[in-house]
Amino acid sequence: MNDEVKTPGLCISLKKALRGVRVEATHRTDKTIRYKITSVSSAPLKELMFDQDGVRVSVVQHFKKQYNYTLKYTNWPCLQAGSDSRPIYLPMEVCSIVGGQRYSRKLNERQVSSILKMACERPAQWESSVLEIVNRNNYGNDEYSKEFGMKVMNQLALVDARVLPAPRLKYHESGREKVCNPSVGQWNMINKRMVNGGSINHWACLTFASRLHPNDIGMFCRDLAHMCNSIGMEMNMEPCVNITQARRQDTVESAIRNIHRHSAEVLTKQGLEGKQLELLIIILPDISGSYGKIKRLCETELGVITQCCLPKNVQKGGKQYLENLSLKINVKVGGRNTVLEDALYKRIPLLTDVPTIVFGADVTHPAAGEDASPSIAAVVASMDWPEVTKYKCLVSSQGPREEIIADLYTETMDPQRGRVGGGMIRELLLSFYRATGCKPHRIIFYIDGVSEGQFSQVLLYEMDACATLQAGYLPPVSFVVVQKRHHTRLFPENHRARDLTDRSGNILPGTVVDTKICHPTEFDFYLCSHAGIQGTSRPTHYHVLLDENRFSADALQTLTYNLCYTYARCTRSVSIVPPA
Repeated sequence: MNDEVKTPGLCISLKKALRGVRVEATHRTDKTIRYKITSVSSAPLKELMFDQDGVRVSVVQHFKKQYNYTLKYTNWPCLQAGSDSRPIYLPMEVCSIVGGQRYSRKLNERQVSSILKMACERPAQWESSVLEIVNRNNYGNDEYSKEFGMKVMNQLALVDARVLPAPRLKYHESGREKVCNPSVGQWNMINKRMVNGGSINHWACLTFASRLHPNDIGMFCRDLAHMCNSIGMEMNMEPCVNITQARRQDTVESAIRNIHRHSAEVLTKQGLEGKQLELLIIILPDISGSYGKIKRLCETELGVITQCCLPKNVQKGGKQYLENLSLKINVKVGGRNTVLEDALYKRIPLLTDVPTIVFGADVTHPAAGEDASPSIAAVVASMDWPEVTKYKCLVSSQGPREEIIADLYTETMDPQRGRVGGGMIRELLLSFYRATGCKPHRIIFYIDGVSEGQFSQVLLYEMDACATLQAGYLPPVSFVVVQKRHHTRLFPENHRARDLTDRSGNILPGTVVDTKICHPTEFDFYLCSHAGIQGTSRPTHYHVLLDENRFSADALQTLTYNLCYTYARCTRSVSIVPPA
């Protein structure tokens, strides 16, 4: 910061960054005083005055007279402690930030990368670190633990586990490999074709990356279209308009609106009036922050499916990257990449015997430091039975930090019909009926991190939604709470045993534990459903709060693990059941 009057915008940013931070005053030699910053002054230090014994005194004069301290940076704004009515002015040059404070705001990419690198320990190292801390802290002889009759062992608990077999995946009959047996939680698309490939006739590409050569972008688009066609889609090899480079003076929004309008004009001239873009490939700007704007505009206003690509990935290309993009695009345009073979042939207990809908629900809260932003609630439900691979999603905004999803069930008064039920659950049940031609006879609900009070509310909403569809309609429900944010880690008994670990040294995908470290009477289990890539894998904790369908432990564990192989965006099993 140089010695100039700062702009109002910079002062606002400064207020946000410093509010709540504790500082220490350094201008006094007799004692140390700490303050909590409440604001930053709008006026520069040299203009700030306060009342002292009925006399108006400037902050600069006060520091000179009281502490014999000459302030140098009088054009800077001033930190404020106390209240707005009785502020305490603290010149920045006499303040130092107290160390060891928790940073509660959003980290930038470099900071996140540094933290992940530091926290990434292989299982053997993680286990050694835990044992070292336990021995160093001597928990076994802790007097407070003894007072409560507790004893902390200095060794890890040995628990029984079993490894569930991976499900067989069905691909299209036209491929050389029609069925796939995943190995250690992963597989590939070699010799396989999507089970239901989507079609794209009208697409375009818009690039914001000025450093990429147009020829490279053209080659990337051709390679992507070729990859889509080779694994089962039908994609026009040529875009409906030429690849477009956004002009420097264009905003992200104006550039997207321009290519959307231009594409519609071209299609109309070709006699395809009423048709519009089926896919817009967007190569993102080099600077971050545009992704959210692009998705909001295209998905909520223009109704265009987008596939965003980072410039560095476009430049590198690579078969694996193109394959992953193709998998994403196919699902976005309504296709299906693969299905569980056992689901197709109705061999999964309590899923394929009668029409079953699988729900998932979660609430995403604003990032740290953005408490004015709304929380976003999302509910998904499967739309195909018995395969359970296609989902419909409904999203709504609600008050910041609200945990209960407000729009799960709603009621409105109609002058003619009286009370009319609505909401997300009802709409998804109707969508399932329209898609499959039958009402769900069974409901399975995976919820990410719901409290006991919220669970009761969700159950009531679900019952109300069913009752509005048909009198007496109340299918049995199973509620499973899915928890990823916990501190439990599972290590192989022998880190050198190849038959107990994957390539990263983690436990094998499909490892399930339901004794000793689980609840003694309730229905819960830990499942590690993915192969580790780096660091130590964290198993997901599944806790059944209600089970009207009477699942056996084996049946629910197998179903949950099988669903982890249906995530559409990659050829790997994932760490958490996809609907959650």
